Amino acid sequence: MDTNKTATTILQTKQHFEILDGLRGVASLAVVIFHFMEWVFTDLSQNFIGHGFLAVDFFFCLSGFVIGYAYDDRLAKMGVLEFFKSRVIRLHPLVIAGSVLGLLAFLFDPFGGHPESYSTGKIILAFVSSLLLIPMPAIADRGYNLFSFNAPAWSLFWEYVANIVYAFVLCRLKRGYLVVLTIIAAMAICWVCYRSGNLLGGWSGPTFWDGSARISYSFMAGLLIYRSNWIIKNKLGFVGLAILLSLAFIMPFSEWNWLSESLVVLFYFPLLIALGAGATLKPAFKKLCVFSGKISYPLYMTHYAVLWMFGNYYTSHKPGNMQLAFIVISGVILLVGAAYLVMVFYDIPVRKYLNDKRKERLVRQKVGGN
Repeated sequence: MDTNKTATTILQTKQHFEILDGLRGVASLAVVIFHFMEWVFTDLSQNFIGHGFLAVDFFFCLSGFVIGYAYDDRLAKMGVLEFFKSRVIRLHPLVIAGSVLGLLAFLFDPFGGHPESYSTGKIILAFVSSLLLIPMPAIADRGYNLFSFNAPAWSLFWEYVANIVYAFVLCRLKRGYLVVLTIIAAMAICWVCYRSGNLLGGWSGPTFWDGSARISYSFMAGLLIYRSNWIIKNKLGFVGLAILLSLAFIMPFSEWNWLSESLVVLFYFPLLIALGAGATLKPAFKKLCVFSGKISYPLYMTHYAVLWMFGNYYTSHKPGNMQLAFIVISGVILLVGAAYLVMVFYDIPVRKYLNDKRKERLVRQKVGGN
């Protein structure tokens, strides 16, 4: 048996859906802008991108589709343990980077914060919980986020949970049962949204289980799209689909907000995934989509440290509209640049090192087994 070929089969990645990669970047930018603007407009109905948090539900749906595409036909060959290793190597280096940046921002924020109010032990415990994705909503100065030093990590926690459920249950579940579970999860989404008036929950202790409903429906819906081959051929292209995705984040609020957000998550995002998988990408936008897809996760996982500093600055200095616009636009550009540096000089090298070591170990195991 060719041991190098066996190891390569386990570690291989399939061809990407480049327009979907590009849309992931659009959604990441929406999250960053939303996080800036929620400091300015505490009333979401006044926020021009007040539904930006729904980008997370788009991520979840896209994740279900991509995981099904990447692993449905090879999980049995590679094994559950190797699948988990693949996911940890892909996701966790940036969980660590975001936690470190968040801790530094907490300790050395020039615009405010009260690190002296917390014992060294509590800060260390919160940091370790953030590194290991163990929920600990205990730091008041961080809004009692599940992960005090990297707020967006709440969605990664549920992503890990979804990956575990996929490996042990969903990967071998027949389509009919998957449909039933998806319908049940859809009812949970409607209930959560009706009860709260929106789908913003999941990031804090009191809203912890909202995150479960959000990941359950969207992940299974994405998986169902892949397994049902609901791919819609079209010529909308990246620009057309990016506009359609953005409309979900800037749609107006109304007294029926709970219904409109539910409909976006239940039907609109799955439709966009189906369209994105079947759309034709013009060569002129290929590099943009590839870059957008690559930068999306580093941007999502590293931006929030700066957002706390921005929040403290905005609260204490109350900048005018022109100054605020300059800060936000510059901040978004700088955060994209910082995410690129983190990706190039940290995330990619670390993942390459870990995958190389893993390949060497797999080869040795196969040689020893023969």
